[in-house]
Amino acid sequence: MSVLGGLAMAVLLLVPAGAGLALVALSSYRLGARLNVGAALASFLAALLLIWARPEANLYLRVDDFNIYLIVLNNLVSFTTSVFSASYIAHELETGKLTPAYLRFYHATYQALLFAMNLALLANNIGLLWVAIELATLITVLMVGLYRTPAALEAAWKYFILGSLGIALALFGTILVYLAAQPVMGQGLPAMAWDRLLAHAKQFDPALLNLAFVFLLLGYGTKAGLVPLHAWLPDAHAEGPTPISAVLSGLLLNVALYAVLRFKMLMSANPGALAPGPLMVGLGLLSLAFAGLMLYRRGDIKRLFAYSSIEHMGIIAFAFGMGGPLANFAGLLHMTMHSLTKSAIFFAVGHISQVKGTQRISTIRGLTASHPALGWGLVAGVVAIAGMPPFGVFMSEFLVVSSTFARQPLLALPLVLGLLLAFGTLLWRVHGLAFGVPDNAPAAPVKASVWPMWVHLGLVLLAGIWLPGPLVAWFHHVAVLLG
Repeated sequence: MSVLGGLAMAVLLLVPAGAGLALVALSSYRLGARLNVGAALASFLAALLLIWARPEANLYLRVDDFNIYLIVLNNLVSFTTSVFSASYIAHELETGKLTPAYLRFYHATYQALLFAMNLALLANNIGLLWVAIELATLITVLMVGLYRTPAALEAAWKYFILGSLGIALALFGTILVYLAAQPVMGQGLPAMAWDRLLAHAKQFDPALLNLAFVFLLLGYGTKAGLVPLHAWLPDAHAEGPTPISAVLSGLLLNVALYAVLRFKMLMSANPGALAPGPLMVGLGLLSLAFAGLMLYRRGDIKRLFAYSSIEHMGIIAFAFGMGGPLANFAGLLHMTMHSLTKSAIFFAVGHISQVKGTQRISTIRGLTASHPALGWGLVAGVVAIAGMPPFGVFMSEFLVVSSTFARQPLLALPLVLGLLLAFGTLLWRVHGLAFGVPDNAPAAPVKASVWPMWVHLGLVLLAGIWLPGPLVAWFHHVAVLLG
């Protein structure tokens, strides 16, 4: 079984890397799109194989109960996004927004980003984790500026500057963790391996760990879109290709928060270190409240859902900051539900902006009448992400709120107010988008791939009604590990 696991791990890294190199040379859109989808599918199947066949950990790579679920989720959304991307990018090519050269660049960087995210999730080395997230940042900077418009280039530069600041802070925190481990574990790679660090964490200097976690939370928190380090995210979503918005919201934010949680486990294992929870709770509430207020003032549909992503990353950070089996379970479930739901919303939004020729909310009306599949898909997605039953987001938010009421009732008040603020805004916005009076302007012909959107929404609906017993046991086990 370890041989199969090793093969699956190799596929997760080598297939996207090899496909990215091959796609650079392909000028045919059809071949490029098919190779992109095929490589993403191969990665997803390899991720599923890791559930049953785990390779043995080494100093560089590791598969455990925590990262396996994110690896599967990451590659599932990458695959469905590649299917959506095939029809979305075809329209961009037909309308002249992308040239064949940029098309090759897009497909190649898509696979390179998948490689970087898989490497970050598989990394058993804190330095390798940093390198992988830095690589993912640089790749997404290039993808955000793909259209080469002044606004897209400005968004890419803003992302590059803020991302570089965040990754520099994370690098300093990583160095401090290594310095804390060195007196106990000696020099070299063993002092950078997750499993060995966790086994010896109780012996580390707590003062160094405290300082390291502050830098790591701020550094990787920048990538996770937490306020006040979020400013790159709305611009990146609004100006980049919509498939990248789906990957950013559904995957890359999770990868960054995953890094924070790994270091939180080290902090929790050291009895002399400060509790990391209050910092995460504070940033989570700040992100939730700020995003909820900013939702009211958005006129661009992609920016609207970008701020929704900030809101939900705040909820997730809050849940993990509260800690304990129930709150951690809720955080894991919410990461999954948000990834599936928000990517589905961006699938709908991408094609809606194409058929309407605009991203302005004020000019998009009556989608359920003019484009029923996209309109009702957007309605279902917004109802789900707003936290209404019977979707899975309602279940995860209910668990976050109930666990907070049980342990810290005073914190439950700002949490619920933030949730209600975002809830009201999203339902108000979707009413006009979906049920307003449609304009009489002719719609652009678009061949939309809607099945990825409905697959995601179907999974979110199923999770709100029934969760398989093994999955519940799995999440509970990981929740206990997170402390």
